Amino acid sequence: MRHKIKITLASLMVATASVLPVMARNAIVQVDDVAEYVFPANGTKSPSSFTYMPDGLSYLMLTDNGKKVRSFDTASGKETGVVLDLADTRETKINSIEGFSLSPDGSMMLVWRESQSVYRRSFTASYYVFNIKRNILVPLSTDHPRQMAPLFSPNNRMVAFVSDNNIYLKKLDYNSEVAVTTDGVRNEIINGIPDWTYEEEFSTSRSMTWSPQSDMLCFIKYDEKEVPLYSFPMYQGACHPIEEYELYPGAYSYKYPVAGCTNSKVSVHSYDIDTRKIKPVTISAPGIEYIPRIAYAPNGQLLITTLNREQNRMEIYTANPRSTVVKSILVEESKTWIDPSTYENMKIEDKSFVIISSRSGFAHLYRFSFTGQLLSTMTRGEWDVTDYYGTDGLGNIYFQSTRNGAMNRTVTKIDQKGMETTIGKENGTTSLSFSPSMNYFTMSYSSVETPPIYTLNNSKLKQLRILQDNSEVASRYASAPKREFFTINSDGYQLNAYMVKPSGFSSSTKYPVIMWLYNGPGSQEVLNRWSIDWQQAAAELGFLVVCVDGRGTGGRGSSFQSVVYGNLGHYETIDQVNAARYLATLPYVDSSRIGVSGWSYGGYETLMCAQATDSPFAAAVAIAPVTNWRYYDTVYAERYMNTPQANIEGYVESAPTTHASKMNCDLLLMSGTADDNVHFSNTVEYVSRLQVEGKLCNMLVFPNMNHSIYGCNARVLVYTNMLRFFKNM
Repeated sequence: MRHKIKITLASLMVATASVLPVMARNAIVQVDDVAEYVFPANGTKSPSSFTYMPDGLSYLMLTDNGKKVRSFDTASGKETGVVLDLADTRETKINSIEGFSLSPDGSMMLVWRESQSVYRRSFTASYYVFNIKRNILVPLSTDHPRQMAPLFSPNNRMVAFVSDNNIYLKKLDYNSEVAVTTDGVRNEIINGIPDWTYEEEFSTSRSMTWSPQSDMLCFIKYDEKEVPLYSFPMYQGACHPIEEYELYPGAYSYKYPVAGCTNSKVSVHSYDIDTRKIKPVTISAPGIEYIPRIAYAPNGQLLITTLNREQNRMEIYTANPRSTVVKSILVEESKTWIDPSTYENMKIEDKSFVIISSRSGFAHLYRFSFTGQLLSTMTRGEWDVTDYYGTDGLGNIYFQSTRNGAMNRTVTKIDQKGMETTIGKENGTTSLSFSPSMNYFTMSYSSVETPPIYTLNNSKLKQLRILQDNSEVASRYASAPKREFFTINSDGYQLNAYMVKPSGFSSSTKYPVIMWLYNGPGSQEVLNRWSIDWQQAAAELGFLVVCVDGRGTGGRGSSFQSVVYGNLGHYETIDQVNAARYLATLPYVDSSRIGVSGWSYGGYETLMCAQATDSPFAAAVAIAPVTNWRYYDTVYAERYMNTPQANIEGYVESAPTTHASKMNCDLLLMSGTADDNVHFSNTVEYVSRLQVEGKLCNMLVFPNMNHSIYGCNARVLVYTNMLRFFKNM
């Protein structure tokens, strides 16, 4: 459940020095009270996305109207020409494109249009190949007009792509197309792209890779025939109406394995470009359930990353794709779970690969040879590495970490002599994005006081220019209430927290409180970064908004995070309830009016808190909540809970459906009926338990909306309804 809801605002904030009075309990919250703080009105601007040429000395940008791609000199930012003009292409004419990607040598582009979302990351589109020098634009495929996940070969002469669950190979020199696989069938066999669970929980949208010599293509096959089929109804609706369902609802069906059920059977295969033969690359070791990544090393060996069902043992293999000989080179084990960053952020470099491992109790960088030999421990300390950007040609390594506290994200450079340099500011949130050769990078920085600032810098860490400073946003929200950080003690742990106070706050006034939470394993909400959203609207309406990162959250080492293993909702609830009880002692808090709310995992934890023994909460709002981990997907649920077969007691105790009889405060539930992530059935099953127990609740559903509940003013309505509900607690 990797879900972070981006919450922003609508209409402009009126700059005024006047203080809004605390709204009366029975006053009605209006949409206009919230809209200026909810997406898209509160959105910050980022620089127009650009794609570096391979040498990093220039970059390309698509014009806003999607009709041209211009080139710019990286150092000066001056335009140097037009690389693609759709009004002037040869062979094929199209009106506009949505995006593009470059071939490895920068001589060609893949451009796409008419994209249609599949799941969170994946989409189909109509792709075209553009030869920059010859100014020729041609469809990637005429036999298969919609494609997914196209990938240039390293020699720039071929493109592998997926259509209708099969892999095809476009040979650009001959304008010919070859079918690599033919067994792909919806809801049965998928080749080269992941199934729903892999895409959602392993953060991937492509499952194929080229050999460095462009003579082999390796891919993962997903056999999902035995995975249970999940279906939910689709309605006509009024937001993007589906006219065919005007009188009779339709249905959407896909393969979704809930905890304890059968996963897709995954296998690795190699395809020889010359002989057109496919060979299985078989790993005979028992216990392998998942293959979250495959990638080629520069030496021509295929790296295959595997996990067992419990996800507490990661093993990396090398394979010769021709002989299919496989060898284990690295085993990483945990008493709880292997953090996804270990395999998701693995970087393959010229002569080694780097992983983020928590083997020391904190997440740090380790460099290994392609035979599995540990070459160096790159970082040490009682703090976590949160991102690794790479090592440049001079041997300088760049990474992001919590070395200046869990609430901050600091970027550090370490040179070959071990000298450390902080890039940007220590406090706040800094991140980098490098050119392919690491000679330039974009740096973004924000804090609770500063909207995102984007700058372009060179390898000597010199700032060349400001790309975007969001000064207009800073001015617009200059008087908006800001987050104030503090700590709360719970069972001997100091928990990071923030509070948003109303304008004109007075310690002699009693304010109602909304506790907002997420608290999923490894997540963080209490971060020193820019955030203007519904919480500022709530503060202007007279609420105190408080958020606490309890045990299980990230940035504080593996022991703080993994304490929740096998027993989700237990320690998190203790910490949130303790925080609420502490707040109740403050002189400016109305202890009879403390509410709790969250989305997704936060919705789950909201229900757990509201059902806790002697719960201090007067009202609860759960948005798209998980109500039983048996209802959620295998990878996420079992990563933190093990399988239901091995931990049935943990599943029972961690389920809000088990404790529905203890719900003793006013409750509002909100969900989208077409949520493919946390199914609407979670809410239905929970309401059913409440009915059996004679409990009342309020409910608002969003027809045909997914987990984000976004579009046609839906997001504004979610928060308006939430604040209106809390006004009456």
